[in-house]
Amino acid sequence: MKASPMKSAVLACMLSLGSLGVYAQSQPLKIGFIGTLSGPAGALGQDQYDGLMLGIEHLGGRLGNQTVQVIKEDDQLKPDLGVEIAKKLIERDRVNIITGVTFSNVMMAIHKPITDAGVFLIGSNAGPTPITGKGCSPMYFSTSWNNDSLHESMGVYAREQGYKRVYLMAPNYQAGKDALSGFKGQYKGKPLDEIYTTVNQPDYSAEIAQLQAAKPDAVYVFYPGGMGVNFVKQYQQAGLLGKVPLLSASTVDGTTLPALKDIAVGVITGSPYSPDLDNPQNKKFVEDFRKKYNRVPSLYAAQSYDAAMLLNSALLKTGGKIDREPLRAALKQADFRSVAGPFRFNNNQFPIRNFYRVDVGRDSSGQAAFVTRATVLKDHPDPHASQCPMK
Repeated sequence: MKASPMKSAVLACMLSLGSLGVYAQSQPLKIGFIGTLSGPAGALGQDQYDGLMLGIEHLGGRLGNQTVQVIKEDDQLKPDLGVEIAKKLIERDRVNIITGVTFSNVMMAIHKPITDAGVFLIGSNAGPTPITGKGCSPMYFSTSWNNDSLHESMGVYAREQGYKRVYLMAPNYQAGKDALSGFKGQYKGKPLDEIYTTVNQPDYSAEIAQLQAAKPDAVYVFYPGGMGVNFVKQYQQAGLLGKVPLLSASTVDGTTLPALKDIAVGVITGSPYSPDLDNPQNKKFVEDFRKKYNRVPSLYAAQSYDAAMLLNSALLKTGGKIDREPLRAALKQADFRSVAGPFRFNNNQFPIRNFYRVDVGRDSSGQAAFVTRATVLKDHPDPHASQCPMK
């Protein structure tokens, strides 16, 4: 029996739609990665990228059973360039999700353009305060921390140690200001002094001389990347390391310890992650990261690895679909095991997590290494979640 012209047209349309469905399913999930990959801070972004890619590799090259294409972009620590890159990823590359972002000044520039475009942004490092509270977005999730909370553990430590005269230093940009604000929020005392230096400043000899003359009980600094290498070396050369306790966050970490080695022994850090954390997922992550990249992973790598695991857990729940509300609901469940330990999202979609005291000590072979001493803040929410209107 011959089909009518109308039935033939309907059948052709159904076959066409079916083939489009197969075609759509065969297309990879496009993820844009934005990070600082060059200059003195390039190691931070590279660790983020390497951690993300190792996570995808551990998942068989797929997220939520979908093949993945990662488009890597270097923002060069330039906010304007970050905006251009974000626009390209969204409009030309048609990415489904963007992740990464190393520095807070870049995050502040690209957060709104990306989230306003209806694209999910999964931050794996920078956590500036304005996007944590009133400026929170349903399209933004973080696998790292709010800038303030990263530094609160050392504020608690300094207070508990009874340090009365603490000298504070950080670079003069959003994360530097948030850093010292976070420290002071938990320290609760009045700092001896609070110094802001130029971003990527190479020489701190004048500031260290001022610091030395002030005779502090302890020093707290935030100098990520190459800034941290230069500061710690010059602090040691001034004869202060081992005499005046040096407390920090993101100054001596997995990206800077290889350059500092024994020089950094004795530095006390606050961190949400350490490569010696005793859980199965972290042991596998550290072992495979070392084999693949020939270095110990930093918190930047760990947070990006977690971003891959978070995305995978959510996409498994949605069947690989990226529809806004189902994917957001799945992401909020955070149904994965973080390499850093307990992890769940607050209402602002930033983590509630542990922060540890991690010293630079020595491993069994005598090499400089990170040693977790204590959990300073347990299941700790950031201080700005209450200002976020989301539930």
